[in-house]
Amino acid sequence: MDLSYGAAAEEFRAEVRAFLADNWQPGERRGSELKDYVRDFRRKGVEAGYLYRAIPRAYGGSEQPVDVIKAQVIREEFGRARAPMELGGNGVNMTVPTLLERGTQEQKDLFIRKTIEGEYIWGQGYSEPGSGSDLASVRTRAELSADGTKWIVNGQKIWTSQGMQSTHMFMLVRTEPDAPKHEGITYLLMDLNQPGVTRRPIRQMTGEQGNDTFCEFFFDNAEAPVSWQVGERGQGWYVSRTTLKHERASIGSADGLGNQFRKLVELAREMGRIDDPLVRDKLGEIEGRVLSHRYSSFRLFSCAAAGDDPGPIQLMMKLLLTEIGHDMALLAQDLIGEAGLTEPAGAGARGYRGPRGPNKWLDQIMGSLGNSIAGGASNIQRNIIGERGLGLPRDLAMGGEK
Repeated sequence: MDLSYGAAAEEFRAEVRAFLADNWQPGERRGSELKDYVRDFRRKGVEAGYLYRAIPRAYGGSEQPVDVIKAQVIREEFGRARAPMELGGNGVNMTVPTLLERGTQEQKDLFIRKTIEGEYIWGQGYSEPGSGSDLASVRTRAELSADGTKWIVNGQKIWTSQGMQSTHMFMLVRTEPDAPKHEGITYLLMDLNQPGVTRRPIRQMTGEQGNDTFCEFFFDNAEAPVSWQVGERGQGWYVSRTTLKHERASIGSADGLGNQFRKLVELAREMGRIDDPLVRDKLGEIEGRVLSHRYSSFRLFSCAAAGDDPGPIQLMMKLLLTEIGHDMALLAQDLIGEAGLTEPAGAGARGYRGPRGPNKWLDQIMGSLGNSIAGGASNIQRNIIGERGLGLPRDLAMGGEK
């Protein structure tokens, strides 16, 4: 099986490598000096046409023709050089593509450039204490002001990632309380720096509580301009599906899963259990699933390059990734042994900047549970695969997605 990208792609790869060799040399830079260097590097990446390729130049992108092979080569080479790509997070991964698809010209002008430059940080306002996987049951309400220029929002949102850092939020609110539940929802954008908004960090089971954790938000007559409404009034459910499509696509990757597996093998070696036949058997099983996921991603890649419909496999990728990640976490827990019973370190003491060892894997173990919920819980993903991908009848007990 020939998995090469072809001569033209390899010629392009050489160009990308040359660019990285000339422009990505962070050396010993740290703190603000490194931050400025990264900002300047990203600007050069845009000018070269390597970053923000799908975003028009008018909004700060490089506006390149759609080319999935070139995009893949760029990801591979930037990853090899450990060079930063686009900013991540809710804004770039979800808000920007939603606005490009559904937003007004005013909204695009107001938000896209400042989002990709990192000035605006976006929180997601979907889940509520009584509304998670069934987003159509949201109860946070919005009513028009007397002069009809603003939405007045009251209610609560929960499980907002990047919540303490967020400057803005995209949210679902109920504007037609008497309409069928999928029809009475509106999609709004909101500035979070106003008196009617209160945010509070949620202490996680890892013990973490701070800027990088989830938050809950309370809205007490908070305001959002009517011009910040995305899509038609009462049609927010359909706009939200655009955002969810991009969220599910942004949760993990085949490359990330492969890197995680290599770290798991390193852990088995560090713990002196790499020759344990039971451990090797489990590692072999997981590696087979990791490779299956990777080659499935190649299939998606090939379909995209040829303009073909990949079928149900596209719906399965997020579910497969989270399940494989959870199985890796469980094996890591077994390898760690007694160290897995210790309380995780406090916020800021671990993560990708923190020390390697048990605490780092405890984050992975606990985080794998969260990934099975983010972007649609696994049971909901199975319903979507069955109903949309395989044509099975709707699960009436679950309510199903409309």
